[in-house]
Amino acid sequence: MMITLIKPNIGRREHSLYVDNASMEPLQLGILAALTPPDVEVVMYDDRLEPIPYEEKTDLAAITVETFTARRAYEIADEYRRRGVKVLMGGIHVKLLPEEVKAHADSIMVGDAESEWANMIADLKEGCLKEEYVCQSFTVPQKGVLTRRDIYKGKKYMPITLLQFSRGCQYNCKYCASSVYFEQHHYTRDVGEVVQEIKSQKRKLLFFVDDNIVANKEKAKELFRALIPLKVRWVSQGSIDMLSDDELMTLMVKSGCLGLVIGFESIRPESIEFMHKGVNRRYVQDNYKEAVEKLRRYGLQTWAAFTIGHDTDTLQSIRATYEFARRNKFTFAAFNILMPYPGTPLYDELKKEGRLLYDGKWWLHEQYRFNYTAFVPKNMTADELTEAGFNCRRDFNSFSSVLYRLFEPRTNLRNPVRFFTYIIYNPVFRKEVFEKQGMTFGCLEKDEEERRHEGNPDPAGNREEAK
Repeated sequence: MMITLIKPNIGRREHSLYVDNASMEPLQLGILAALTPPDVEVVMYDDRLEPIPYEEKTDLAAITVETFTARRAYEIADEYRRRGVKVLMGGIHVKLLPEEVKAHADSIMVGDAESEWANMIADLKEGCLKEEYVCQSFTVPQKGVLTRRDIYKGKKYMPITLLQFSRGCQYNCKYCASSVYFEQHHYTRDVGEVVQEIKSQKRKLLFFVDDNIVANKEKAKELFRALIPLKVRWVSQGSIDMLSDDELMTLMVKSGCLGLVIGFESIRPESIEFMHKGVNRRYVQDNYKEAVEKLRRYGLQTWAAFTIGHDTDTLQSIRATYEFARRNKFTFAAFNILMPYPGTPLYDELKKEGRLLYDGKWWLHEQYRFNYTAFVPKNMTADELTEAGFNCRRDFNSFSSVLYRLFEPRTNLRNPVRFFTYIIYNPVFRKEVFEKQGMTFGCLEKDEEERRHEGNPDPAGNREEAK
Protein backbone atom coordinates (compact mmCIF):
# COMPACT_ATOMS: atom_id res chain seq x y z
CA MET A 1 0.00 0.00 0.00
CA MET A 2 1.17 3.53 -0.76
CA ILE A 3 0.12 6.93 0.57
CA THR A 4 0.97 10.12 -1.31
CA LEU A 5 1.37 13.25 0.83
CA ILE A 6 0.72 16.58 -0.90
CA LYS A 7 1.66 20.15 0.02
CA PRO A 8 -0.38 22.46 -2.26
CA ASN A 9 0.82 25.71 -3.77
CA ILE A 10 -1.05 28.99 -3.37
CA GLY A 11 -1.59 29.53 -7.06
CA ARG A 12 -0.11 30.87 -10.23
CA ARG A 13 1.73 33.89 -11.48
CA GLU A 14 0.56 34.82 -14.98
CA HIS A 15 0.28 31.50 -16.88
CA SER A 16 2.34 29.13 -14.75
CA LEU A 17 2.23 27.74 -11.24
CA TYR A 18 4.20 29.91 -8.86
CA VAL A 19 7.56 28.43 -7.88
CA ASP A 20 8.53 29.41 -4.34
CA ASN A 21 12.31 29.65 -4.18
CA ALA A 22 12.15 30.29 -0.43
CA SER A 23 10.18 27.17 0.43
CA MET A 24 10.74 25.41 3.74
CA GLU A 25 10.20 21.76 4.52
CA PRO A 26 6.50 20.96 5.15
CA LEU A 27 6.88 19.80 8.75
CA GLN A 28 3.34 18.47 9.09
CA LEU A 29 3.90 15.99 6.26
CA GLY A 30 7.13 14.76 7.83
CA ILE A 31 5.19 14.05 11.03
CA LEU A 32 2.48 12.18 9.12
CA ALA A 33 5.15 10.10 7.41
CA ALA A 34 6.60 9.25 10.84
CA LEU A 35 3.16 8.19 12.07
CA THR A 36 2.75 5.82 9.13
CA PRO A 37 3.64 2.14 9.81
CA PRO A 38 6.64 0.72 7.92
CA ASP A 39 4.52 -1.65 5.82
CA VAL A 40 2.95 1.38 4.09
CA GLU A 41 5.07 3.21 1.51
CA VAL A 42 5.05 7.01 1.76
CA VAL A 43 5.93 9.51 -0.96
CA MET A 44 5.63 13.28 -0.77
CA TYR A 45 5.19 15.90 -3.47
CA ASP A 46 5.45 19.63 -2.88
CA ASP A 47 3.33 21.54 -5.37
CA ARG A 48 5.35 24.68 -4.65
CA LEU A 49 8.48 23.12 -6.15
CA GLU A 50 7.57 20.24 -8.44
CA PRO A 51 4.81 18.82 -10.63
CA ILE A 52 2.47 16.28 -9.08
CA PRO A 53 2.64 12.92 -10.92
CA TYR A 54 -1.06 12.10 -10.92
CA GLU A 55 -0.39 9.03 -13.05
CA GLU A 56 1.70 7.40 -10.30
CA LYS A 57 -0.27 4.60 -8.66
CA THR A 58 -1.24 5.27 -5.06
CA ASP A 59 -3.91 4.15 -2.62
CA LEU A 60 -4.51 7.50 -0.98
CA ALA A 61 -3.71 11.15 -1.64
CA ALA A 62 -3.43 12.96 1.72
CA ILE A 63 -3.54 16.73 1.21
CA THR A 64 -2.89 19.39 3.84
CA VAL A 65 -5.15 22.44 3.40
CA GLU A 66 -4.68 26.01 4.58
CA THR A 67 -7.16 28.76 3.76
CA PHE A 68 -4.75 30.39 1.28
CA THR A 69 -4.17 27.05 -0.49
CA ALA A 70 -7.76 25.77 -0.39
CA ARG A 71 -8.61 26.48 -4.02
CA ARG A 72 -5.46 24.80 -5.30
CA ALA A 73 -5.91 21.91 -2.85
CA TYR A 74 -9.40 21.30 -4.22
CA GLU A 75 -8.07 21.26 -7.79
CA ILE A 76 -5.51 18.62 -6.81
CA ALA A 77 -8.08 16.59 -4.89
CA ASP A 78 -10.59 16.69 -7.74
CA GLU A 79 -7.95 15.47 -10.21
CA TYR A 80 -7.01 12.52 -8.01
CA ARG A 81 -10.66 11.58 -7.50
CA ARG A 82 -11.29 11.85 -11.23
CA ARG A 83 -8.62 9.17 -11.61
CA GLY A 84 -10.25 6.95 -9.00
CA VAL A 85 -7.83 7.68 -6.14
CA LYS A 86 -9.19 8.16 -2.62
CA VAL A 87 -8.51 11.60 -1.11
CA LEU A 88 -8.04 12.51 2.55
CA MET A 89 -7.83 16.18 3.48
CA GLY A 90 -6.60 17.68 6.75
CA GLY A 91 -5.12 20.88 8.09
CA ILE A 92 -6.34 24.10 9.63
CA HIS A 93 -8.91 24.91 6.91
CA VAL A 94 -10.59 21.54 7.40
CA LYS A 95 -11.39 22.39 11.01
CA LEU A 96 -12.57 25.86 10.06
CA LEU A 97 -14.88 24.68 7.24
CA PRO A 98 -15.32 20.88 7.31
CA GLU A 99 -18.48 20.82 5.17
CA GLU A 100 -16.83 22.84 2.39
CA VAL A 101 -13.84 20.50 2.31
CA LYS A 102 -16.00 17.35 2.27
CA ALA A 103 -17.21 18.27 -1.22
CA HIS A 104 -13.70 17.57 -2.53
CA ALA A 105 -12.63 14.62 -0.38
CA ASP A 106 -13.55 11.04 0.40
CA SER A 107 -12.50 11.63 3.99
CA ILE A 108 -11.45 14.52 6.21
CA MET A 109 -9.34 14.65 9.36
CA VAL A 110 -10.40 17.35 11.79
CA GLY A 111 -7.61 18.50 14.11
CA ASP A 112 -4.07 17.22 14.62
CA ALA A 113 -3.75 13.72 13.22
CA GLU A 114 -1.82 11.85 15.95
CA SER A 115 -4.87 10.28 17.59
CA GLU A 116 -6.54 9.06 14.38
CA TRP A 117 -3.86 8.47 11.76
CA ALA A 118 -3.35 4.79 12.67
CA ASN A 119 -7.13 4.21 12.70
CA MET A 120 -7.45 5.84 9.30
CA ILE A 121 -4.75 3.60 7.83
CA ALA A 122 -6.40 0.49 9.29
CA ASP A 123 -9.71 1.54 7.71
CA LEU A 124 -7.96 2.24 4.40
CA LYS A 125 -6.51 -1.28 4.38
CA GLU A 126 -9.97 -2.69 5.02
CA GLY A 127 -11.51 -0.57 2.28
CA CYS A 128 -13.85 1.22 4.71
CA LEU A 129 -12.44 4.75 4.97
CA LYS A 130 -14.67 6.86 7.21
CA GLU A 131 -16.08 10.14 5.96
CA GLU A 132 -14.67 12.00 8.93
CA TYR A 133 -12.03 11.46 11.63
CA VAL A 134 -12.27 13.82 14.58
CA CYS A 135 -8.93 13.98 16.36
CA GLN A 136 -8.34 14.48 20.05
CA SER A 137 -5.80 16.98 21.35
CA PHE A 138 -2.87 15.64 23.35
CA THR A 139 -1.57 17.40 26.43
CA VAL A 140 1.88 16.37 25.17
CA PRO A 141 1.83 16.51 21.33
CA GLN A 142 4.03 14.47 18.97
CA LYS A 143 4.93 12.12 21.83
CA GLY A 144 7.35 9.42 20.72
CA VAL A 145 7.33 10.67 17.13
CA LEU A 146 10.42 12.04 15.39
CA THR A 147 9.81 13.77 12.07
CA ARG A 148 10.72 11.66 9.03
CA ARG A 149 13.02 13.92 7.06
CA ASP A 150 13.95 11.49 4.32
CA ILE A 151 10.84 12.57 2.40
CA TYR A 152 12.45 16.01 1.94
CA LYS A 153 15.58 14.72 0.21
CA GLY A 154 16.23 15.90 -3.32
CA LYS A 155 13.89 18.89 -3.02
CA LYS A 156 15.15 22.46 -3.06
CA TYR A 157 14.26 23.66 0.41
CA MET A 158 15.98 26.39 2.35
CA PRO A 159 18.79 24.93 4.50
CA ILE A 160 16.97 25.24 7.82
CA THR A 161 15.40 22.46 9.88
CA LEU A 162 11.80 22.94 10.93
CA LEU A 163 10.54 21.44 14.17
CA GLN A 164 8.04 22.22 16.87
CA PHE A 165 8.19 22.62 20.63
CA SER A 166 4.65 23.80 21.26
CA ARG A 167 1.29 24.09 19.56
CA GLY A 168 -1.34 26.74 19.89
CA CYS A 169 -1.67 29.93 21.88
CA GLN A 170 -3.89 30.75 24.84
CA TYR A 171 -4.64 34.28 23.68
CA ASN A 172 -7.76 35.26 21.74
CA CYS A 173 -6.91 37.91 19.16
CA LYS A 174 -10.13 38.43 17.22
CA TYR A 175 -8.57 37.82 13.78
CA CYS A 176 -6.50 34.71 14.62
CA ALA A 177 -7.45 31.38 13.01
CA SER A 178 -4.89 29.52 15.12
CA SER A 179 -6.77 30.47 18.29
CA VAL A 180 -9.89 28.93 16.78
CA TYR A 181 -8.07 25.79 15.64
CA PHE A 182 -6.48 25.14 19.03
CA GLU A 183 -9.45 26.51 20.98
CA GLN A 184 -7.17 28.89 22.91
CA HIS A 185 -5.04 26.08 24.30
CA HIS A 186 -1.28 25.78 24.35
CA TYR A 187 0.54 22.44 24.48
CA THR A 188 4.25 21.67 24.80
CA ARG A 189 6.28 18.64 23.77
CA ASP A 190 8.62 16.72 26.02
CA VAL A 191 11.88 18.69 26.05
CA GLY A 192 13.98 15.53 25.96
CA GLU A 193 12.25 14.43 22.75
CA VAL A 194 12.85 17.84 21.17
CA VAL A 195 16.56 17.48 21.99
CA GLN A 196 16.53 13.96 20.56
CA GLU A 197 14.97 15.23 17.33
CA ILE A 198 17.60 17.97 17.01
CA LYS A 199 20.38 15.43 17.49
CA SER A 200 18.83 13.08 14.93
CA GLN A 201 19.54 15.53 12.09
CA LYS A 202 22.70 17.34 11.04
CA ARG A 203 21.77 21.00 10.79
CA LYS A 204 22.58 23.56 13.45
CA LEU A 205 20.14 26.16 12.10
CA LEU A 206 16.61 25.53 13.36
CA PHE A 207 13.18 27.06 12.95
CA PHE A 208 10.66 26.30 15.69
CA VAL A 209 7.34 26.84 13.90
CA ASP A 210 5.43 27.42 17.15
CA ASP A 211 2.70 30.05 17.17
CA ASN A 212 4.19 31.37 20.40
CA ILE A 213 7.25 29.55 21.74
CA VAL A 214 7.18 31.54 25.00
CA ALA A 215 3.48 31.16 25.80
CA ASN A 216 4.42 28.88 28.71
CA LYS A 217 7.42 30.72 30.07
CA GLU A 218 8.57 28.04 32.52
CA LYS A 219 8.46 25.31 29.87
CA ALA A 220 10.26 27.64 27.47
CA LYS A 221 13.03 28.12 30.04
CA GLU A 222 13.33 24.35 30.35
CA LEU A 223 13.73 24.10 26.58
CA PHE A 224 16.28 26.91 26.38
CA ARG A 225 18.42 25.35 29.13
CA ALA A 226 18.43 22.08 27.16
CA LEU A 227 19.43 23.86 23.95
CA ILE A 228 22.48 25.63 25.38
CA PRO A 229 24.89 22.64 25.24
CA LEU A 230 23.72 21.78 21.69
CA LYS A 231 25.26 24.99 20.32
CA VAL A 232 22.51 25.53 17.75
CA ARG A 233 21.11 28.72 16.25
CA TRP A 234 17.37 29.10 16.01
CA VAL A 235 14.44 31.36 15.21
CA SER A 236 10.75 31.18 16.10
CA GLN A 237 7.69 33.27 16.92
CA GLY A 238 7.02 34.83 20.30
CA SER A 239 4.73 37.33 21.99
CA ILE A 240 6.16 40.64 23.16
CA ASP A 241 5.30 39.99 26.83
CA MET A 242 8.36 37.73 26.98
CA LEU A 243 10.40 40.89 27.52
CA SER A 244 9.07 41.23 31.06
CA ASP A 245 10.99 38.10 32.15
CA ASP A 246 14.75 38.77 32.23
CA GLU A 247 15.64 35.18 33.09
CA LEU A 248 13.66 33.92 30.11
CA MET A 249 15.34 36.37 27.75
CA THR A 250 18.84 35.63 29.05
CA LEU A 251 18.31 31.88 28.60
CA MET A 252 16.83 32.48 25.16
CA VAL A 253 19.94 34.32 23.97
CA LYS A 254 22.30 31.76 25.54
CA SER A 255 20.43 28.94 23.82
CA GLY A 256 21.25 30.36 20.38
CA CYS A 257 18.22 32.45 19.46
CA LEU A 258 18.96 34.72 16.50
CA GLY A 259 15.61 36.46 16.55
CA LEU A 260 11.86 36.07 16.59
CA VAL A 261 8.78 36.97 14.62
CA ILE A 262 6.96 39.27 17.05
CA GLY A 263 3.40 40.48 16.57
CA PHE A 264 3.62 44.23 17.15
CA GLU A 265 0.40 44.39 15.09
CA SER A 266 -0.17 48.12 15.53
CA ILE A 267 1.51 51.23 16.94
CA ARG A 268 -1.85 52.63 18.10
CA PRO A 269 -3.16 51.75 21.59
CA GLU A 270 -6.76 51.94 20.38
CA SER A 271 -6.01 49.37 17.68
CA ILE A 272 -4.42 47.00 20.19
CA GLU A 273 -7.58 47.23 22.31
CA PHE A 274 -9.79 46.75 19.25
CA MET A 275 -8.08 43.52 18.19
CA HIS A 276 -7.94 42.13 21.76
CA LYS A 277 -4.12 41.96 21.71
CA GLY A 278 -3.81 42.35 25.46
CA VAL A 279 -0.18 41.20 25.68
CA ASN A 280 0.88 44.31 23.75
CA ARG A 281 -1.00 46.77 25.96
CA ARG A 282 1.95 47.65 28.21
CA TYR A 283 4.48 48.23 25.44
CA VAL A 284 2.35 50.14 22.95
CA GLN A 285 1.82 52.95 25.48
CA ASP A 286 5.32 54.35 24.88
CA ASN A 287 5.27 53.47 21.17
CA TYR A 288 7.28 50.30 21.92
CA LYS A 289 10.40 52.25 22.92
CA GLU A 290 11.06 50.01 25.93
CA ALA A 291 10.45 46.87 23.85
CA VAL A 292 12.75 47.90 20.99
CA GLU A 293 15.51 48.90 23.42
CA LYS A 294 15.33 45.52 25.17
CA LEU A 295 15.38 43.61 21.88
CA ARG A 296 18.50 45.52 20.84
CA ARG A 297 20.13 44.94 24.20
CA TYR A 298 19.65 41.21 23.81
CA GLY A 299 20.90 41.39 20.22
CA LEU A 300 17.81 39.78 18.69
CA GLN A 301 17.10 40.36 15.02
CA THR A 302 13.40 41.06 14.98
CA TRP A 303 10.83 40.26 12.32
CA ALA A 304 8.17 42.79 13.26
CA ALA A 305 4.70 41.72 12.15
CA PHE A 306 1.91 44.26 11.68
CA THR A 307 -1.73 43.88 10.64
CA ILE A 308 -3.31 46.81 8.84
CA GLY A 309 -6.92 47.62 8.05
CA HIS A 310 -8.54 47.56 11.48
CA ASP A 311 -11.47 49.90 12.06
CA THR A 312 -9.13 52.11 14.07
CA ASP A 313 -6.68 52.44 11.15
CA THR A 314 -6.40 55.25 8.65
CA LEU A 315 -4.17 55.63 5.61
CA GLN A 316 -2.04 58.01 7.67
CA SER A 317 -1.65 55.54 10.56
CA ILE A 318 -0.69 52.77 8.14
CA ARG A 319 2.03 54.94 6.66
CA ALA A 320 3.17 55.84 10.18
CA THR A 321 3.48 52.11 10.89
CA TYR A 322 5.87 51.70 7.96
CA GLU A 323 7.90 54.71 9.15
CA PHE A 324 8.04 53.22 12.66
CA ALA A 325 9.39 49.91 11.31
CA ARG A 326 12.00 51.59 9.13
CA ARG A 327 13.08 54.03 11.83
CA ASN A 328 13.65 51.20 14.30
CA LYS A 329 15.70 49.28 11.74
CA PHE A 330 13.95 45.96 12.16
CA THR A 331 15.72 43.15 10.34
CA PHE A 332 12.49 42.18 8.61
CA ALA A 333 8.89 43.37 8.78
CA ALA A 334 5.53 42.14 7.54
CA PHE A 335 2.64 44.47 6.76
CA ASN A 336 -0.24 42.04 6.53
CA ILE A 337 -3.65 43.20 5.42
CA LEU A 338 -6.22 42.07 7.96
CA MET A 339 -7.72 38.82 6.69
CA PRO A 340 -11.19 37.63 7.75
CA TYR A 341 -10.48 33.92 8.27
CA PRO A 342 -13.64 31.81 8.50
CA GLY A 343 -14.60 30.86 12.03
CA THR A 344 -12.87 33.81 13.68
CA PRO A 345 -14.69 36.54 15.65
CA LEU A 346 -13.51 39.03 13.03
CA TYR A 347 -15.13 37.07 10.21
CA ASP A 348 -18.41 36.73 12.08
CA GLU A 349 -18.41 40.43 12.93
CA LEU A 350 -17.77 41.55 9.34
CA LYS A 351 -20.36 39.11 8.01
CA LYS A 352 -22.98 40.42 10.41
CA GLU A 353 -22.20 43.99 9.28
CA GLY A 354 -22.37 43.03 5.58
CA ARG A 355 -18.74 44.07 4.99
CA LEU A 356 -17.30 40.90 3.47
CA LEU A 357 -16.27 41.07 -0.18
CA TYR A 358 -16.02 38.24 -2.73
CA ASP A 359 -19.27 36.62 -1.54
CA GLY A 360 -17.64 36.07 1.85
CA LYS A 361 -15.37 33.33 0.46
CA TRP A 362 -12.32 35.19 -0.77
CA TRP A 363 -10.22 32.00 -0.68
CA LEU A 364 -12.35 30.49 -3.48
CA HIS A 365 -13.46 33.55 -5.45
CA GLU A 366 -12.07 33.74 -8.97
CA GLN A 367 -11.46 37.49 -8.74
CA TYR A 368 -9.59 37.50 -5.44
CA ARG A 369 -5.82 37.99 -5.62
CA PHE A 370 -3.09 37.37 -3.05
CA ASN A 371 -2.49 40.34 -0.70
CA TYR A 372 -5.76 42.01 -1.68
CA THR A 373 -8.32 43.30 0.80
CA ALA A 374 -11.29 40.96 1.33
CA PHE A 375 -13.62 43.26 3.25
CA VAL A 376 -14.84 46.87 3.31
CA PRO A 377 -12.57 48.86 5.65
CA LYS A 378 -14.04 51.61 7.81
CA ASN A 379 -11.78 54.54 6.97
CA MET A 380 -10.70 53.84 3.39
CA THR A 381 -11.71 51.82 0.37
CA ALA A 382 -10.63 48.22 -0.13
CA ASP A 383 -8.42 49.26 -3.06
CA GLU A 384 -6.77 51.97 -0.96
CA LEU A 385 -5.95 49.46 1.77
CA THR A 386 -4.53 47.02 -0.77
CA GLU A 387 -2.34 49.76 -2.25
CA ALA A 388 -1.23 50.98 1.18
CA GLY A 389 -0.16 47.48 2.20
CA PHE A 390 1.80 46.96 -1.01
CA ASN A 391 3.49 50.34 -0.66
CA CYS A 392 4.59 49.51 2.90
CA ARG A 393 6.11 46.20 1.77
CA ARG A 394 7.71 47.73 -1.31
CA ASP A 395 9.25 50.69 0.51
CA PHE A 396 10.43 48.73 3.55
CA ASN A 397 12.23 46.32 1.21
CA SER A 398 13.62 48.98 -1.13
CA PHE A 399 17.37 49.10 -1.63
CA SER A 400 17.68 52.37 0.27
CA SER A 401 15.71 50.97 3.21
CA VAL A 402 17.72 47.73 3.28
CA LEU A 403 20.95 49.74 3.37
CA TYR A 404 19.63 52.14 6.02
CA ARG A 405 18.38 49.34 8.30
CA LEU A 406 21.62 47.38 8.04
CA PHE A 407 23.42 49.89 10.24
CA GLU A 408 22.02 48.82 13.58
CA PRO A 409 25.16 47.84 15.57
CA ARG A 410 23.55 45.77 18.33
CA THR A 411 21.51 43.53 16.02
CA ASN A 412 22.23 43.47 12.29
CA LEU A 413 25.94 44.30 12.73
CA ARG A 414 26.44 42.48 16.03
CA ASN A 415 28.58 39.71 14.50
CA PRO A 416 29.22 38.05 11.10
CA VAL A 417 26.32 35.60 11.53
CA ARG A 418 23.82 38.41 12.07
CA PHE A 419 25.31 40.43 9.21
CA PHE A 420 25.08 37.59 6.70
CA THR A 421 21.57 36.66 7.86
CA TYR A 422 20.52 40.20 7.06
CA ILE A 423 22.36 40.37 3.73
CA ILE A 424 21.14 36.98 2.48
CA TYR A 425 17.47 37.10 3.40
CA ASN A 426 16.49 40.71 2.74
CA PRO A 427 16.82 40.28 -1.06
CA VAL A 428 14.73 37.09 -0.83
CA PHE A 429 11.87 38.93 0.84
CA ARG A 430 12.22 41.90 -1.50
CA LYS A 431 11.73 39.55 -4.45
CA GLU A 432 8.65 38.01 -2.84
CA VAL A 433 7.00 41.42 -2.48
CA PHE A 434 6.70 41.72 -6.25
CA GLU A 435 6.30 38.06 -7.19
CA LYS A 436 3.40 37.29 -4.84
CA GLN A 437 1.42 40.52 -5.09
CA GLY A 438 -1.75 39.91 -7.08
CA MET A 439 -1.11 36.20 -7.54
CA THR A 440 -4.10 34.09 -8.60
CA PHE A 441 -5.30 31.33 -6.30
CA GLY A 442 -5.36 27.89 -7.87
CA CYS A 443 -3.79 26.81 -11.14
CA LEU A 444 -6.60 26.49 -13.69
CA GLU A 445 -6.53 29.29 -16.23
CA LYS A 446 -10.09 29.14 -17.62
CA ASP A 447 -11.25 31.91 -15.27
CA GLU A 448 -8.71 34.29 -16.74
CA GLU A 449 -9.83 33.48 -20.29
CA GLU A 450 -13.47 34.09 -19.36
CA ARG A 451 -12.65 37.48 -17.85
CA ARG A 452 -10.82 38.58 -20.97
CA HIS A 453 -13.83 37.68 -23.12
CA GLU A 454 -16.06 39.61 -20.71
CA GLY A 455 -13.97 42.74 -21.28
CA ASN A 456 -12.36 42.78 -17.84
CA PRO A 457 -8.65 42.33 -18.55
CA ASP A 458 -7.40 44.11 -15.44
CA PRO A 459 -7.55 41.98 -12.28
CA ALA A 460 -5.54 44.53 -10.30
CA GLY A 461 -8.47 46.32 -8.68
CA ASN A 462 -10.45 44.77 -5.87
CA ARG A 463 -13.72 46.08 -7.29
CA GLU A 464 -15.92 46.48 -4.29
CA GLU A 465 -18.82 45.36 -6.46
CA ALA A 466 -17.30 41.87 -6.02
CA LYS A 467 -19.32 41.95 -2.85
